Amino acid sequence: MTINSFMSWIGGKKSSRSIILPRFPLYYEKYIEVFGGGGWILFAKPPRNDFEVFNDANSNISNLFYCVREHSAELRERLCYVLNSREDFERIRHIVNEKAEIGDVKRAAEFYQLIRYSYASSCDSFGGKPHSMRSNFPLIEQASRRLQKVVIENKDFEKLICAQDSEVSFFYCDPPYYSTESYYSNVGFNRADHERLRNTLGSIAGKFLLSYNDCPEIRELYRGYEMYGYERLNNMVQRFDGGGMFGELLIANYDLNERKRANTQMTLFELEE
Repeated sequence: MTINSFMSWIGGKKSSRSIILPRFPLYYEKYIEVFGGGGWILFAKPPRNDFEVFNDANSNISNLFYCVREHSAELRERLCYVLNSREDFERIRHIVNEKAEIGDVKRAAEFYQLIRYSYASSCDSFGGKPHSMRSNFPLIEQASRRLQKVVIENKDFEKLICAQDSEVSFFYCDPPYYSTESYYSNVGFNRADHERLRNTLGSIAGKFLLSYNDCPEIRELYRGYEMYGYERLNNMVQRFDGGGMFGELLIANYDLNERKRANTQMTLFELEE
């Protein structure tokens, strides 16, 4: 069942789900979401019998996902009493710069408070907008059920990919976009990491699908791979430029249209029958 994520995050793929999912490979047994963020693609992906891994190098995100899965009731209880106030927001903002411990429900609740009450989910500036935290509880409960069989990791992307790689592995990667790395908190992703990611993906036995901003540097970096470009609304500039569009690029080491072709062939076969 497709569900929405319980959290928003910079670069989230809510608006791109209908473009990305039809371009998944036809067959895989392991699904690994390397740069998890808000997990929008994982939650949109129908649960099957495949082995699923959610990873994020930001320990606050991985801790939050772990607590949603394992301590949903306690997390919701703590969130019942949070304050939507600038003073409280500033009091807990320092946690984004500290390493979270897996299973720390108090830290998870405070981090979730920062996400929900900050401007554009940046965790940096107080949003100052009315929001009922209880309205998120159904999404947290849904996410808890969906994550029950998902492995949650907090690793560097190269170590994760090398550990999970096999001929039946499929990696979906949504890294910090080129030249926008500063928008992502507590990640430490730099330009050299874009090359390291390319080199790591270039040596795997499995398949990968990569989301990026459409720019000459990325097209050159992944020259020779399958590519599909599209446009979406640019959430980062909507405040200043309503209707502003943003070019995105899907990159893969397999045929991006194989699922579409298979569905077309099935339809033709059914018509002949």
